[in-house]
Amino acid sequence: MTTAPKPRTSKALDPRVGRNRRGQPVHGWVALDKPFGMTSTQAVAAVRRLFDAAKAGHGGTLDPLATGLLPVALGEATKTVAWAMDGSKTYRLTVRWGIATATDDAEGAVVATSDARPARSAIEAALPAFTGTIMQVPATYSAIKVDGRRAYDLARAGEAVELAARPIRIDRLSLVELPDADHAVFEVVSGKGAYMRSLGRDLAVALGTVGHLTALRRARVGRFDESVAITLDKLSSLGHIARLSEYLLPIETALDDIPALALTEAEALRLRHGQPVSPLRPSDRACIDQLGNGSIVSVSTGGKLVALTEIDAGMLRPVRVLNI
Repeated sequence: MTTAPKPRTSKALDPRVGRNRRGQPVHGWVALDKPFGMTSTQAVAAVRRLFDAAKAGHGGTLDPLATGLLPVALGEATKTVAWAMDGSKTYRLTVRWGIATATDDAEGAVVATSDARPARSAIEAALPAFTGTIMQVPATYSAIKVDGRRAYDLARAGEAVELAARPIRIDRLSLVELPDADHAVFEVVSGKGAYMRSLGRDLAVALGTVGHLTALRRARVGRFDESVAITLDKLSSLGHIARLSEYLLPIETALDDIPALALTEAEALRLRHGQPVSPLRPSDRACIDQLGNGSIVSVSTGGKLVALTEIDAGMLRPVRVLNI
């Protein structure tokens, strides 16, 4: 059963990217390979400019020092951002033992050091404690809001930041290699909301030392993976909307894990007007009964995506209506 994520369209869209800007009605996803040193907001703005899209957002922030997959939603695809962010993610990260920083990555000032260096056997023995549902204190320099302000803004202003531990899910954590005594490379598959900088920090502490991330790359977000990713340099070199469109993925890419129904034009029209629908076809009603209340179903008609709906007492209630 797929339950509805909390609506967060306004949070997923950066106000400087998607609001009060004119552009073309471009709808779909771009699997961007974000470069090192660029913020996610800057990357989304660059893609939006290249496509001359009226609206843009992204499926999961990457830190400036991180590289890899940043799914960029254009047009009506922004209405599916919450479901893209809900998928699991795959990362490869490098931890530097013996040095802790204020930001838990290579950007911050050194705040602690240790001569201890964990052995391979100790590292591998510690990993099971960091898999499954665990409690994690987010990085101080993070986008989490504290009394309406971003934690990183408070930290940069020199104010004390205390973030509460919260549950996250780590599906898999494996040691990939030990390049030298000071570094370890890991692969992580996680649920939403997990901070890789915090994971590296906490793992180091559990191993009797301190540490920070020196490299982070995201290889997958839900159904998006780096095999279909394209760099900004490549997109910029194309120089024409027709060629850029070859790299525009369907809106449905973010919804592959969600059950889908094809309804009649009349039923779709009711959904477009915000009205719940009870499908006429017995097979559709049987599907709804099997999925149960709270499940999310994508609805199309004539091969065109119409809405994301939630099952409520045998009815399909529109949650996000797409205007394509």
